[in-house]
Amino acid sequence: MTLLLIVTLPLLGALLTWATARAGDLRFSAIVAALAPVVVLALVLSLLPAILAGEVIAAEWRWIDAIGLTIAFRMDGLAMLFALLIVGMGLLVMLYARYYFAGKHGGCRFYVLTLVFMASMLGIVTSGNLLFMLVFWEMTSLVSFLLIGFHSEQRPARRGARLTLVITGGGGLALMAGVILIGQAVGSYHLSDVLAAGDTLREHRQYPLILSLVLLGAMTKSAQFPFHLWLPHAMTAPTPVSVYLHSATMVKAGIFLLARLHPVLAETPLWLYSVSSVGMATLLTGAFVAMFKHDTKGLLAYSTVSHLGLITLLLGMGTRMGLIVGLFHLLNHALFKAPLFMMAGIVEQSTGTRDMRRINGMWHFMPYLGVLTGVAAASMAGLPLLNGFLSKKMFFAETMVSPFTGVLAWLTPSLAAVAGLLSVAYSARIFHNVFFNGAPRDLPIWPPKLPGVGILIPVTLLSAACIVVGIVPQYVVHTLLKLAAEAALGGELPQYNLGLLHRFNLPFLMSALALTGGLAMYVARRQLFAIYDRLPEVDAKENFEWLMLQAGTFAERLVHRLENGSVQRYIALVLLSALITMGTALAGMTEWRGAEVLTPLDPMTVFGTVLLMACALGVAVGHRNRFLALLLTGAAGLFVTLTFARFSAPDLALTQLSVEVMAVIIMMLALSFLPQTTPPESSVPRRVRDLSLAGLSGLGMAIVAYAVMTRPAQSISGFFLARSVPEGGGSNVVNVILVDFRGFDTLGEITVLGIAAVAVFALTRNLQLKDRVPQERGQYWASEPHPMILRMIARPILPVTLMVSAYIFLRGHNMPGGGFIAGLVTAVALSLQYMAGSLAWAHSCMLTPFRPLVGGGILLAALTGLGSLAAGAPFLTSWFGHYRLPGLGDVELATALLFDLGVFITVVGATLLILANMGKLMTLQGPGKEIG
Repeated sequence: MTLLLIVTLPLLGALLTWATARAGDLRFSAIVAALAPVVVLALVLSLLPAILAGEVIAAEWRWIDAIGLTIAFRMDGLAMLFALLIVGMGLLVMLYARYYFAGKHGGCRFYVLTLVFMASMLGIVTSGNLLFMLVFWEMTSLVSFLLIGFHSEQRPARRGARLTLVITGGGGLALMAGVILIGQAVGSYHLSDVLAAGDTLREHRQYPLILSLVLLGAMTKSAQFPFHLWLPHAMTAPTPVSVYLHSATMVKAGIFLLARLHPVLAETPLWLYSVSSVGMATLLTGAFVAMFKHDTKGLLAYSTVSHLGLITLLLGMGTRMGLIVGLFHLLNHALFKAPLFMMAGIVEQSTGTRDMRRINGMWHFMPYLGVLTGVAAASMAGLPLLNGFLSKKMFFAETMVSPFTGVLAWLTPSLAAVAGLLSVAYSARIFHNVFFNGAPRDLPIWPPKLPGVGILIPVTLLSAACIVVGIVPQYVVHTLLKLAAEAALGGELPQYNLGLLHRFNLPFLMSALALTGGLAMYVARRQLFAIYDRLPEVDAKENFEWLMLQAGTFAERLVHRLENGSVQRYIALVLLSALITMGTALAGMTEWRGAEVLTPLDPMTVFGTVLLMACALGVAVGHRNRFLALLLTGAAGLFVTLTFARFSAPDLALTQLSVEVMAVIIMMLALSFLPQTTPPESSVPRRVRDLSLAGLSGLGMAIVAYAVMTRPAQSISGFFLARSVPEGGGSNVVNVILVDFRGFDTLGEITVLGIAAVAVFALTRNLQLKDRVPQERGQYWASEPHPMILRMIARPILPVTLMVSAYIFLRGHNMPGGGFIAGLVTAVALSLQYMAGSLAWAHSCMLTPFRPLVGGGILLAALTGLGSLAAGAPFLTSWFGHYRLPGLGDVELATALLFDLGVFITVVGATLLILANMGKLMTLQGPGKEIG
């Protein structure tokens, strides 16, 4: 339960934050928002003793067994490291945002979205089922879209958010495909099963495809080259968003995935060369571009890209030590990058700009912030006595002993040294340019002033952490890092030392050369800027916008060709696709007829089939006359009803008959708005095409039906017949299937029916018909709109029909009937009242409007299923029992009755909502008051 609370408490906190803000207390909403991560942090720390003891804490609940999806959580050392990072950084960001949004609109919205994002990230790192993890993975994409597009009134924010969603969302689809393939290869989506099947996956024939899809998902989320473009353009978000998403959480989700699946997918040449090459390209690209950015957040964004590439390169080497160093640098990067982002936000608020060509000399106005920034920037550069120095030196050491051979064996450390040199240069620039480098130039806000002293608290804590981890790492992070590495790798870890004192060796020399070379590069920055400015400018965002425009144009043309409003074309495409599929299948058959003996034909069946064919042919021949076509369609439905009855399917017969009556009534109303005849026929070639398609489709279906029905088939009817009474409590197998075995299908069907009814209501709500003179179309109003005989017959029929409907409903679990049929019978009886009396009179007789009936019916059916879920059984499992009631004797009561009642209410409400809102358009006075 603790694991469940860790993920759900931020969601509850988001809800409470929104509620308190709605009540008007914005200050209290900020306190509520901060309480959620505090409680979650306490819960995570409460699990630390068990993790230290080597336990793996797990919790699991069944969800959708058919596809292997369970609500599963798992807390081990790796999840603990990321959970502490997510929650701890979230708490500091909440404190920072309290001052950042002071006096501004949107603070509450930020708190709510950030808490939802925190829950999503916690769900990713604690998921014990890969399919379940995908749910949270997509949540991060959606919530990050809202956070990055926080200032939706600004075009750059909208474009940056869209770019992020397209790239990370596309990667999420690739990851979904990869996870599905992993589940198929392993036979389970449970994380423990997957982690134990490393050899199976690596030897699987689809391993290259699986690895490619998983890497696409991870690298798009963690901004790896060439998918890094979204991260710099996400800097349009408020600074607290950048701090949380782009230093500690979202960009680390892909890294977490690589670390989590490292035992399963790593240790192959394909992993080594693909992951490490992408990491190296990202490391160098980000470091190079960062040096020449004039925007503070832009520089920090590209430096983040570079450091993410560094971590990916370490994981790509496939060595156990590489993963340990990667996790160490992941933690260090969060500690020094978050305060730098916070500094950028503080300076922007104080000066009104992020342009480092104008922001100079801030030391005079904010000396304490300058000290904190100097510590964080020095850590990012890799200066001794700071945490960044330790992980960077270990990184250089790993490149010296990488598994590469030949040219790559010396090229890897050489390129790593170049990246280290660039990191020193841009670290020096972010510090020196902002706080020194002359006087400020044309600042929009003068004089610069801190938003509040409290905003420096999280910056102070994070900068202090850089010093503490840099001096005594073995006492601060060694245990946590060891737990994470053991969980990710398993087995015995290699020997490593996080201590401050190291021998003078080649990695130490590489660090020193990077430091001196980077400082020299910064000193010569003006000459380098002049060279850089002469390079051709590439705007990734503009290229993306052009690509999206071209994709939209292509899609528009394709839609215009395929979906031009012609139902004839739609049907032709469907039939053509079916013909190609059937033709491909039938081409490989050597014998169409199976071994089953054909059933002799009886005259009644032949006669009914001939009449059905005659009706269908009549519709095709006389389709220009809409009224005649509708009557023949109704007659065809009647013959289908008789066919069901002939072959002992009374439930289907009753349903078909009721549906046919209501469908004809509703379509008759629709015909009143249309000309009596259809437009002239299409050209002769098109008619020949349609005739050929229809004939070939009919012939193909006949062949397929003949081939299938003359072959033995394994029927599932025996399964339902054997279990209907003992497990479903009903002898009417059809009804038990609808409300129990396949209840989820029924719930979906009534939901679709409700949506269709509400759509009709919405479309006709304010519809004004211009043509109120039907005589011009050859139609005439009846001389007596509401015939007396029909009214006199309809009213006494209503109570009788309702009693029959109730009888059909109550007996449905054991005899032909049920909620769907009873609902249609009731709808037919009530529609008769609409036809017999005026619309206003019939509507006034109803005790409730129709829309609440639709929603209430669906809600009742869904709550019935949730009740079984709460009791620990699968969704929509029914309970039943026999009870002796006075005067009634033995009576069976089942929870399926409540579900069936929901079906009944939905069918009645939806049918009458459609009928009433179409019927109101036919009144002589025109559209009346809103109905439904």
